[in-house]
Order: sequence, then structure tokens, then C-alpha cells
Amino acid sequence: MPLYIIEREFAEQLELSGEDVRLIEDVNAAEGVSWVFTFLTADRRRSYCLYEAPSPEAILAAAERSGTPVSAITEVTRAYPAEPAATG
Repeated sequence: MPLYIIEREFAEQLELSGEDVRLIEDVNAAEGVSWVFTFLTADRRRSYCLYEAPSPEAILAAAERSGTPVSAITEVTRAYPAEPAATG
């Protein structure tokens, strides 16, 4: 399944309850979208999320249904952890 980085900008600091997260996950599942992980900026007003999804349109549909903003969607290839630098 394709991977996408989703950039989101929030008017105020992001604060999600466990119930908020469950609602978003339920909507995502209904659209065939799966959250992998999120980076949140220090000011909590922007996030960068990695998702698996069949298409950008599925991500936009899930975001619209859950009321979450989408500033940009970028398809990416699978990321691998950095290898340690060679010593010696």
C-alpha cells in the first residue's frame, strides 16, 4: 500500500483526547486509511503524519469526515533507519 506524509497546520495547539484518537482511527478505517506515526512540532501547531492509504483522495475523505486539516499530502517510499557511521 502506498505511503504518504500528511502535513497538518492547526490554528491552536493540538490537544487530542483518547476519544478523539479513536474517532479519527474509526473514520480512517472506514476510508481504508491507516495511521503509522506522527511527528508534532514543539509549538503543537503543526504535525507530520505517516499514513498508508490507497490514494490521496482517501486521505482527504477521512480528514473531511473527522474534521482534521490537511495542508499537504506527499507520497513517499518506505523509510529505513539510518545505518550507524563506520568507525575506525
